[in-house]
Amino acid sequence: MVTPLQVDPATVATGINNVWVLVVTFLIFFMQPGFALLEAGQVRAKNVGNVLMKNMTDWILGTLIYFVVGAGVVSIVGALTSGGSVAGAFAYVSDPNAWIGWLFGAVFAMTAATIVSGAVAERMNFNAYVLFTILMTAAIYPVVVGFTWGGGLLASGGFIGAALGAGYLDFAGATVVHMCGGVAGLVAAKFVGARKGRYDENGNSQPIPGHSMLLAVLGTFILAFGWYGFNVGTQATILAVEDGSLTFMGAALGRVALVTTLGMGAGGAMAMLTSARYQGKPDPLWTANGLLAGLVAVTGAVPHVTWWGGALLGGLGGFLVLPAFHFTVDRLKVDDVCGVFAVHGVAGAVGTALIPVFAVGGFALNQFVLQVVGVGVIALWTIAASAVVLVALDSLVGLRVSEREESEGLDEGEHGVAVYPEFVPNERRESTVATDGGDIRTDGGADVSETEVSDDE
Repeated sequence: MVTPLQVDPATVATGINNVWVLVVTFLIFFMQPGFALLEAGQVRAKNVGNVLMKNMTDWILGTLIYFVVGAGVVSIVGALTSGGSVAGAFAYVSDPNAWIGWLFGAVFAMTAATIVSGAVAERMNFNAYVLFTILMTAAIYPVVVGFTWGGGLLASGGFIGAALGAGYLDFAGATVVHMCGGVAGLVAAKFVGARKGRYDENGNSQPIPGHSMLLAVLGTFILAFGWYGFNVGTQATILAVEDGSLTFMGAALGRVALVTTLGMGAGGAMAMLTSARYQGKPDPLWTANGLLAGLVAVTGAVPHVTWWGGALLGGLGGFLVLPAFHFTVDRLKVDDVCGVFAVHGVAGAVGTALIPVFAVGGFALNQFVLQVVGVGVIALWTIAASAVVLVALDSLVGLRVSEREESEGLDEGEHGVAVYPEFVPNERRESTVATDGGDIRTDGGADVSETEVSDDE
């Protein structure tokens, strides 16, 4: 007679849920090459290597800093803004049982940091960017997490949340991750200044096309794929224990997956229609940006809203992305290369603020007030902290490359490489003899103009 294996259901549920978290964490990590391709496609050929280097640096240094400092800051801020104790804030460092949770949090931190690179592409000093990434993952982003997911200021037990009798709703980081990164990118782009040629003598914006729409759209699809890890993966409990038996959380997973998909589709559809209305023809790049904006808009809302509410939120995000970009570039005079404020900042803020309007359980005024206040708190903190960091970095290392480096391309000027060597004359590459104050000295090497690069491609 074979005796059935006796297994504790709670142990099984914990094991499977942890493996699920690891799998979706790896899926979220796959968004990193998506960001790299999206951003690389939207810059000129002479700056692709610099964009790739920044994306690698976000992951390499960001994970190290978030482990040593950032995750501990989350606990400290959460405690200080809710009346709790800061004891054990860094206990995760030596607790193997906490490492899976830390890694899941780390990939979110890397996403927030990476968003910034798309706004400051083609002219920011690499050393300054590296230092900003370090401080973004050590303090700016962790403070936002402490206010929200860390049980602090905006959570139900935090000072503001408790006063309003609610907890801030942002399921997978529409504002905690995406708006934080989008606002930080906006501030950084403002401080660094516009690219040469972005505005004419009258202050009118002039388009500077990227070198490959193919890479940008391919990166968009990779991001959309990884986004299922972002949203569905945050539904970390796939098996629960009820009355001693295992229960599959299919309904919760299904809602998150459906709202994510509908938001994505509605965002892309509305951006396609809006671009056709503004420009006369549907634009592939704006459709891609609208798809991403739709995802951002529902990222905080996926378990909280009805399916049709998710579709409306995603559509709203896609609808806003083009006018929000033009407002940023034409009215604010901020050269946001990849439109990160429109895609991540505006869509994240609007989608999260409107969660109570489409909530499954109906509208609650106190929740709506908290959502609006929370969006404001996160935005104000990110603006202030980013500005302080950028002022300090400008005085220490300088935020911007030299005019010559910007003209010849950051690949050569910052890294001494050419991602597309066929577009760079051999004599220029071979005659680089010295570096003085960031300027590359050449002996008879001709610069490659933007027009030449575009024509060759």
